[in-house]
Amino acid sequence: MAQYTREATTVERYQRADVLRILRITARQLAGWEKSGLIPVAESYSFFDLLQLKKLRELRSKRVRPAVIRDSLRAMQQQVAGMENPFLEASAFASKSRVAFRHHGSSVEPLDGQFVMDFTDRRLLEPTKIHDMRTAETAAEFFARGVSMEEDPTTQLDAIEAYRKCTELDPGHAAAFINLGTLYYNRQDYVQAERFYRQAIVVDPRYALAYFDLGNVLDETGRLQDAIHAYHSAIALAPTYADAHYNLALAYEKARHPRKALAHWQAYAKLDNVGPWALHARNQIKKILAADELKVVARKESN
Repeated sequence: MAQYTREATTVERYQRADVLRILRITARQLAGWEKSGLIPVAESYSFFDLLQLKKLRELRSKRVRPAVIRDSLRAMQQQVAGMENPFLEASAFASKSRVAFRHHGSSVEPLDGQFVMDFTDRRLLEPTKIHDMRTAETAAEFFARGVSMEEDPTTQLDAIEAYRKCTELDPGHAAAFINLGTLYYNRQDYVQAERFYRQAIVVDPRYALAYFDLGNVLDETGRLQDAIHAYHSAIALAPTYADAHYNLALAYEKARHPRKALAHWQAYAKLDNVGPWALHARNQIKKILAADELKVVARKESN
């Protein structure tokens, strides 16, 4: 999902004693997470900090080591251009002794790039929320409310409403427009999805994820050349955006430009060398190069 950004407006703060009580954790646990670099050392915490601490508590209860959590967060940030805080922008869960993230409809372990089977019953998923919080009042609080509800299909309409409230209070909140677009995209309402992705670009023209998501809508609705342009814009802003290279390569293949596709398959293979997508990229590279060799042989024989 979209990038999370703190806003300058004043939001409610929670003291350490409040955090320990609300999350039912010990002072030793909190100090240990701070020492491991999983959460900054602080005397008071925002609502967003509580969301992260709640997720940390869940992962540690599954015996996922702090070093694995920290490395997984960094790896996820590297894989998804523009992602600042994976705990808030993707849904994390324990996969054996690793951390996996649900993102754009897939579940992946970022440390090795492998897709994982997620057997969690979505009907039993509890939205990430803090029960002792006041009714949302600021754009930041409405954004956090949207993030907490978008994973559960039964509360996605509430998530849409929360993001709309966020954008009413802060018309420059690009992340909320992105998340609105993705919720509508997943509902196959491509008109609304495109509208919100374009609005995100208006308020933040350097947001690579917005161009990438817009490219997906344009591709889905048959506007291939426009999609190619959008993917190029994403890559211009974030040259190591692996997913943008992958989708651009697919788009060029659809447009029957295999040589142009080749460059982006090769770029993707360098950025992501493990997992099923990397295997597909390498296979496409082989096919395109083999076809070129056949053409060269055919020309020589005709001469």
